[in-house]
Amino acid sequence: MTCLLFLCSLMALSRALPFEQRGFWDFGQDDVLGMLNDEESSGAEPTSGVPDFDAMTPTFNGMCPFGCHCHLRVVQCSDLGLKTVPKEISPDTTLLDLQNNEITELRKDDFKGLQHLYALVLVNNKISKIHEKAFSPLRKLQKLYISKNHLVEIPPNLPGSLVELRIHDNKIKKVPKAVFNGLRNMNCIEMGGNPLENSGFEPGAFDGLKLNYLRISEAKLTGIPKDLPETLNELHLDHNKIQAIELEDLLRYSRLYRLGLGHNHIRMIENGSLTFMPTLRELHLDNNKLAKVPPGLPDLKFLQVVYLHSNNITKVGVNDFCPIGFGVKRAYYNGISLFNNPVPYWEVQPATFRCVTDRLAIQFGNYKK
Repeated sequence: MTCLLFLCSLMALSRALPFEQRGFWDFGQDDVLGMLNDEESSGAEPTSGVPDFDAMTPTFNGMCPFGCHCHLRVVQCSDLGLKTVPKEISPDTTLLDLQNNEITELRKDDFKGLQHLYALVLVNNKISKIHEKAFSPLRKLQKLYISKNHLVEIPPNLPGSLVELRIHDNKIKKVPKAVFNGLRNMNCIEMGGNPLENSGFEPGAFDGLKLNYLRISEAKLTGIPKDLPETLNELHLDHNKIQAIELEDLLRYSRLYRLGLGHNHIRMIENGSLTFMPTLRELHLDNNKLAKVPPGLPDLKFLQVVYLHSNNITKVGVNDFCPIGFGVKRAYYNGISLFNNPVPYWEVQPATFRCVTDRLAIQFGNYKK
């Protein structure tokens, strides 16, 4: 029981920021029991209650690569200066941690026989080449973390079982058409920190994907990319060079509840642009060049958090945030940030924030040029 509590306490998901692995157990962000127990996916009858950790002890006890730590189907080989993927990995391994090494290439047979692998961590290596069949044996792989490497393209032939791909901080400049073809289970892609421009996304690059979460931060985008998956609930495009939001930019993203556009160069948001996101709950527009509060906020019935700090806003109107009349807005604001703007806050009428939970939810602060 102590072991179970230890595992569960370390598996916490944080989707607000790009994934940065600080410790060994950071890889496991959800579904702990799903990682350690694949009985359902293999067709066996599911267990009930607390899983039997003794029963999950590797049957290949003698197979552990030199210098690695192996326990409960987890093989940890991080920070060993490895040049290649080690051999003698137990076939029933569910997690393989190879982060912080000096691996430069993934070869055809590097993962041969690892058909039960659930998560593969390759963060912070020197990988620049991946064989087209390197991932072929990984029929149950759901999490692939290959950030902070030297990749110049999306890895080919990714496993169809993949749910989460973290590939930020590489050298990828292009997302070709159908590169994610067949990945029907994919839910999350993190590809920020790559030198991606808008022209780098070929038409149809995301065809077939039903993503919930996509982050393309710290890239070279000058506008919101076209043809992203319509299923998105979260879209993060912070730290780019986006200058404006035009009417058609958000037309297809009616399911968004969190939109991150902070740290861009946005000067203009076309009237009506935000109305295409009726379920939006959180909007990040901080650290831009806006001269006024974006139009259309009162029409967003579920909007609760708006970040507008560090812009050039000089005036806040009485109807900029709240609708006229009663019974229109379904969710009150619990966070509006307007600090670091040249707006004289003493001139803002109290009725401006009539649909805010309380005064502590409003952040003005002093503007200092």
